[in-house]
Amino acid sequence: MTSGTLTGAGLSLGTAAVWGGGDFAGGIATKRTNVFRVVAGAHACGLLLMLLLVWLTAEPLPPRSTLLWGAVAGIAGAFGIAALYQALSIGRMGIVAPVASVITGVLPVVAGMYSEGMPDRIQLAGFVLALVSIWLVARPDGEIDTHRGLGLAVLAGVMFGLFLIAGKQAGHHGVFWPLVAARTVSTLLMLLIVAFSAADKRPLRPALVPILFSGILDTSANALFIAATQHGRLDVTAVLSSLYPASTVVLARIFLKERISATQNAGIVGALISVALIASR
Repeated sequence: MTSGTLTGAGLSLGTAAVWGGGDFAGGIATKRTNVFRVVAGAHACGLLLMLLLVWLTAEPLPPRSTLLWGAVAGIAGAFGIAALYQALSIGRMGIVAPVASVITGVLPVVAGMYSEGMPDRIQLAGFVLALVSIWLVARPDGEIDTHRGLGLAVLAGVMFGLFLIAGKQAGHHGVFWPLVAARTVSTLLMLLIVAFSAADKRPLRPALVPILFSGILDTSANALFIAATQHGRLDVTAVLSSLYPASTVVLARIFLKERISATQNAGIVGALISVALIASR
Protein backbone atom coordinates (compact mmCIF):
# COMPACT_ATOMS: atom_id res chain seq x y z
CA MET A 1 0.00 0.00 0.00
CA THR A 2 1.53 3.33 -1.08
CA SER A 3 1.87 6.42 1.10
CA GLY A 4 -0.81 8.10 -1.03
CA THR A 5 -3.19 5.22 -0.39
CA LEU A 6 -2.48 5.35 3.34
CA THR A 7 -3.06 9.10 3.36
CA GLY A 8 -6.35 8.69 1.51
CA ALA A 9 -7.48 5.94 3.91
CA GLY A 10 -6.55 8.04 6.94
CA LEU A 11 -8.42 11.06 5.61
CA SER A 12 -11.44 8.88 4.79
CA LEU A 13 -11.59 7.45 8.32
CA GLY A 14 -11.18 10.97 9.70
CA THR A 15 -14.11 11.99 7.51
CA ALA A 16 -16.21 9.19 8.99
CA ALA A 17 -15.40 10.16 12.59
CA VAL A 18 -16.19 13.86 12.07
CA TRP A 19 -19.30 13.20 9.96
CA GLY A 20 -20.71 10.98 12.69
CA GLY A 21 -20.29 13.72 15.28
CA GLY A 22 -21.94 16.25 13.00
CA ASP A 23 -24.88 13.93 12.37
CA PHE A 24 -25.37 13.39 16.10
CA ALA A 25 -25.42 17.15 16.70
CA GLY A 26 -27.78 17.69 13.77
CA GLY A 27 -30.16 15.03 15.01
CA ILE A 28 -30.25 16.66 18.46
CA ALA A 29 -30.92 20.08 16.91
CA THR A 30 -33.77 18.70 14.79
CA LYS A 31 -35.49 17.39 17.91
CA ARG A 32 -35.73 21.03 19.01
CA THR A 33 -36.68 22.89 15.83
CA ASN A 34 -37.63 22.48 12.15
CA VAL A 35 -35.13 20.46 10.12
CA PHE A 36 -34.81 23.04 7.36
CA ARG A 37 -33.97 25.74 9.90
CA VAL A 38 -31.31 23.42 11.28
CA VAL A 39 -29.75 22.73 7.88
CA ALA A 40 -29.92 26.39 6.84
CA GLY A 41 -28.15 27.46 10.03
CA ALA A 42 -25.61 24.66 9.93
CA HIS A 43 -24.72 25.24 6.29
CA ALA A 44 -24.45 29.00 6.85
CA CYS A 45 -21.90 28.26 9.61
CA GLY A 46 -20.10 25.91 7.23
CA LEU A 47 -20.04 28.55 4.51
CA LEU A 48 -18.41 31.06 6.84
CA LEU A 49 -15.83 28.44 7.86
CA MET A 50 -14.97 27.63 4.24
CA LEU A 51 -14.66 31.32 3.32
CA LEU A 52 -12.27 31.76 6.25
CA LEU A 53 -10.17 28.79 5.10
CA VAL A 54 -10.10 30.09 1.51
CA TRP A 55 -8.75 33.39 2.86
CA LEU A 56 -6.23 31.75 5.20
CA THR A 57 -4.88 29.30 2.60
CA ALA A 58 -5.16 31.66 -0.40
CA GLU A 59 -6.51 28.74 -2.46
CA PRO A 60 -6.75 29.90 -6.10
CA LEU A 61 -10.18 30.19 -7.69
CA PRO A 62 -10.83 26.95 -9.64
CA PRO A 63 -12.43 26.61 -13.11
CA ARG A 64 -16.16 27.20 -13.46
CA SER A 65 -16.80 23.49 -13.96
CA THR A 66 -15.39 22.79 -10.50
CA LEU A 67 -17.74 25.33 -8.93
CA LEU A 68 -20.67 23.84 -10.85
CA TRP A 69 -19.87 20.36 -9.54
CA GLY A 70 -19.64 21.90 -6.08
CA ALA A 71 -23.11 23.38 -6.54
CA VAL A 72 -24.50 19.99 -7.60
CA ALA A 73 -22.90 18.43 -4.53
CA GLY A 74 -24.44 21.18 -2.42
CA ILE A 75 -27.97 20.49 -3.66
CA ALA A 76 -27.66 16.73 -3.12
CA GLY A 77 -26.00 17.22 0.26
CA ALA A 78 -28.65 19.67 1.46
CA PHE A 79 -31.53 17.29 0.81
CA GLY A 80 -29.49 14.37 2.13
CA ILE A 81 -28.63 16.04 5.40
CA ALA A 82 -32.20 17.30 5.85
CA ALA A 83 -33.52 13.76 5.37
CA LEU A 84 -30.91 12.28 7.71
CA TYR A 85 -31.41 14.85 10.48
CA GLN A 86 -35.18 14.35 10.34
CA ALA A 87 -34.69 10.56 10.44
CA LEU A 88 -32.30 10.87 13.39
CA SER A 89 -34.79 13.06 15.24
CA ILE A 90 -37.76 10.68 14.88
CA GLY A 91 -36.03 7.30 14.76
CA ARG A 92 -33.27 5.62 16.73
CA MET A 93 -29.86 7.01 15.83
CA GLY A 94 -28.21 3.63 16.21
CA ILE A 95 -30.50 2.18 13.54
CA VAL A 96 -31.01 5.08 11.14
CA ALA A 97 -27.33 5.97 10.73
CA PRO A 98 -26.11 2.48 9.64
CA VAL A 99 -28.90 2.14 7.05
CA ALA A 100 -28.01 5.53 5.55
CA SER A 101 -24.30 4.65 5.57
CA VAL A 102 -24.73 1.41 3.64
CA ILE A 103 -26.69 3.18 0.88
CA THR A 104 -24.11 5.98 0.87
CA GLY A 105 -21.23 3.57 0.46
CA VAL A 106 -22.85 1.30 -2.11
CA LEU A 107 -23.98 3.95 -4.60
CA PRO A 108 -20.51 5.25 -5.61
CA VAL A 109 -19.31 1.66 -6.05
CA VAL A 110 -22.29 0.86 -8.28
CA ALA A 111 -21.48 3.96 -10.33
CA GLY A 112 -17.89 2.75 -10.52
CA MET A 113 -19.00 -0.52 -12.12
CA TYR A 114 -19.75 1.39 -15.32
CA SER A 115 -16.48 3.31 -15.38
CA GLU A 116 -14.03 0.82 -13.82
CA GLY A 117 -15.60 -2.61 -14.26
CA MET A 118 -17.23 -5.10 -11.91
CA PRO A 119 -15.94 -5.37 -8.32
CA ASP A 120 -14.12 -8.49 -7.16
CA ARG A 121 -15.66 -11.36 -5.21
CA ILE A 122 -14.88 -9.90 -1.79
CA GLN A 123 -16.65 -6.69 -2.70
CA LEU A 124 -19.64 -8.61 -4.06
CA ALA A 125 -19.79 -10.42 -0.72
CA GLY A 126 -19.86 -7.00 0.88
CA PHE A 127 -22.93 -6.08 -1.18
CA VAL A 128 -24.74 -9.24 -0.07
CA LEU A 129 -23.82 -8.64 3.57
CA ALA A 130 -25.01 -5.03 3.28
CA LEU A 131 -28.46 -6.14 2.10
CA VAL A 132 -28.76 -8.74 4.87
CA SER A 133 -27.61 -6.18 7.43
CA ILE A 134 -30.24 -3.66 6.36
CA TRP A 135 -32.90 -6.36 6.77
CA LEU A 136 -31.65 -7.19 10.28
CA VAL A 137 -31.57 -3.54 11.30
CA ALA A 138 -35.06 -2.87 9.92
CA ARG A 139 -36.58 -6.11 11.23
CA PRO A 140 -39.63 -5.49 13.48
CA ASP A 141 -38.96 -5.84 17.20
CA GLY A 142 -41.51 -6.30 19.94
CA GLU A 143 -40.18 -3.43 22.06
CA ILE A 144 -38.45 -1.15 19.59
CA ASP A 145 -40.06 0.65 16.67
CA THR A 146 -37.47 -0.07 13.98
CA HIS A 147 -39.27 1.49 11.04
CA ARG A 148 -39.39 5.11 12.15
CA GLY A 149 -37.18 7.19 9.90
CA LEU A 150 -35.96 4.32 7.71
CA GLY A 151 -37.46 5.74 4.50
CA LEU A 152 -35.76 9.04 5.18
CA ALA A 153 -32.53 7.19 5.96
CA VAL A 154 -32.62 5.52 2.53
CA LEU A 155 -33.29 8.89 0.86
CA ALA A 156 -30.38 10.39 2.80
CA GLY A 157 -28.09 7.58 1.68
CA VAL A 158 -28.98 8.12 -1.99
CA MET A 159 -28.43 11.87 -1.73
CA PHE A 160 -25.13 11.39 0.10
CA GLY A 161 -24.00 8.94 -2.56
CA LEU A 162 -24.70 11.57 -5.22
CA PHE A 163 -22.87 14.13 -3.06
CA LEU A 164 -19.79 11.90 -2.93
CA ILE A 165 -19.80 11.36 -6.69
CA ALA A 166 -20.17 15.09 -7.39
CA GLY A 167 -17.67 15.93 -4.65
CA LYS A 168 -15.04 13.76 -6.33
CA GLN A 169 -15.51 15.70 -9.57
CA ALA A 170 -15.41 19.03 -7.73
CA GLY A 171 -12.22 18.12 -5.90
CA HIS A 172 -9.97 17.97 -8.98
CA HIS A 173 -9.01 21.66 -8.64
CA GLY A 174 -9.39 22.50 -4.98
CA VAL A 175 -10.84 21.68 -1.58
CA PHE A 176 -12.30 24.82 -0.05
CA TRP A 177 -13.66 26.67 -3.10
CA PRO A 178 -15.85 23.72 -4.18
CA LEU A 179 -17.32 23.68 -0.68
CA VAL A 180 -17.90 27.43 -0.80
CA ALA A 181 -20.01 26.79 -3.90
CA ALA A 182 -21.73 23.83 -2.28
CA ARG A 183 -22.56 25.65 0.94
CA THR A 184 -23.69 28.81 -0.86
CA VAL A 185 -26.22 26.87 -2.94
CA SER A 186 -27.40 24.65 -0.08
CA THR A 187 -27.78 27.57 2.35
CA LEU A 188 -29.81 29.60 -0.14
CA LEU A 189 -31.95 26.56 -0.98
CA MET A 190 -32.72 25.83 2.68
CA LEU A 191 -33.46 29.49 3.43
CA LEU A 192 -35.89 29.53 0.49
CA ILE A 193 -37.66 26.45 1.83
CA VAL A 194 -37.84 27.97 5.32
CA ALA A 195 -39.29 31.20 3.90
CA PHE A 196 -42.15 29.36 2.17
CA SER A 197 -42.79 26.79 4.92
CA ALA A 198 -45.22 27.08 7.79
CA ALA A 199 -43.71 29.02 10.68
CA ASP A 200 -42.15 26.94 13.43
CA LYS A 201 -43.29 28.43 16.74
CA ARG A 202 -40.62 26.63 18.75
CA PRO A 203 -37.77 28.92 19.87
CA LEU A 204 -34.55 28.54 17.92
CA ARG A 205 -32.23 29.32 20.83
CA PRO A 206 -32.17 25.79 22.40
CA ALA A 207 -30.97 24.42 19.04
CA LEU A 208 -28.25 26.99 18.35
CA VAL A 209 -25.33 25.15 19.96
CA PRO A 210 -25.98 21.79 18.23
CA ILE A 211 -26.61 23.65 14.95
CA LEU A 212 -23.20 25.32 15.29
CA PHE A 213 -21.45 22.02 16.01
CA SER A 214 -23.34 20.33 13.20
CA GLY A 215 -22.30 22.96 10.67
CA ILE A 216 -18.64 23.02 11.67
CA LEU A 217 -18.26 19.25 11.89
CA ASP A 218 -20.21 18.39 8.74
CA THR A 219 -18.42 20.95 6.57
CA SER A 220 -15.01 19.98 8.00
CA ALA A 221 -15.77 16.34 7.17
CA ASN A 222 -16.70 17.32 3.62
CA ALA A 223 -13.33 19.05 3.25
CA LEU A 224 -11.57 15.94 4.56
CA PHE A 225 -13.51 13.81 2.06
CA ILE A 226 -12.55 15.96 -0.92
CA ALA A 227 -8.93 15.87 0.22
CA ALA A 228 -9.17 12.07 0.54
CA THR A 229 -10.45 11.71 -3.04
CA GLN A 230 -7.28 13.45 -4.24
CA HIS A 231 -5.23 10.58 -2.80
CA GLY A 232 -7.29 7.54 -3.80
CA ARG A 233 -10.18 5.94 -5.64
CA LEU A 234 -13.70 7.25 -5.19
CA ASP A 235 -15.23 3.88 -4.31
CA VAL A 236 -12.71 3.10 -1.55
CA THR A 237 -12.83 6.65 -0.19
CA ALA A 238 -16.62 6.67 -0.22
CA VAL A 239 -17.13 3.41 1.62
CA LEU A 240 -14.48 4.12 4.25
CA SER A 241 -16.08 7.51 4.84
CA SER A 242 -19.41 5.69 5.19
CA LEU A 243 -18.25 4.25 8.51
CA TYR A 244 -19.63 7.44 10.07
CA PRO A 245 -22.42 5.66 12.01
CA ALA A 246 -19.80 4.25 14.39
CA SER A 247 -19.30 7.60 16.11
CA THR A 248 -23.02 8.44 15.87
CA VAL A 249 -23.96 5.18 17.61
CA VAL A 250 -21.32 5.67 20.33
CA LEU A 251 -22.51 9.22 21.03
CA ALA A 252 -26.17 8.13 21.03
CA ARG A 253 -25.44 5.41 23.56
CA ILE A 254 -23.40 7.73 25.79
CA PHE A 255 -25.69 10.76 25.76
CA LEU A 256 -29.13 9.36 24.87
CA LYS A 257 -28.84 5.90 26.47
CA GLU A 258 -30.30 4.26 23.36
CA ARG A 259 -30.95 0.54 23.62
CA ILE A 260 -30.74 -1.69 20.57
CA SER A 261 -31.77 -5.35 20.33
CA ALA A 262 -29.25 -8.14 19.76
CA THR A 263 -30.57 -8.75 16.24
CA GLN A 264 -30.22 -5.08 15.38
CA ASN A 265 -26.73 -5.01 16.90
CA ALA A 266 -25.81 -7.86 14.58
CA GLY A 267 -27.20 -5.89 11.65
CA ILE A 268 -25.24 -2.78 12.61
CA VAL A 269 -22.00 -4.75 12.93
CA GLY A 270 -22.72 -6.48 9.62
CA ALA A 271 -23.34 -3.13 7.94
CA LEU A 272 -19.99 -1.78 9.11
CA ILE A 273 -18.21 -4.99 8.07
CA SER A 274 -19.85 -4.79 4.64
CA VAL A 275 -18.42 -1.31 4.19
CA ALA A 276 -14.94 -2.64 4.98
CA LEU A 277 -15.39 -5.52 2.49
CA ILE A 278 -16.53 -3.16 -0.23
CA ALA A 279 -13.43 -1.04 0.42
CA SER A 280 -11.08 -4.03 0.29
CA ARG A 281 -9.93 -3.55 -3.32
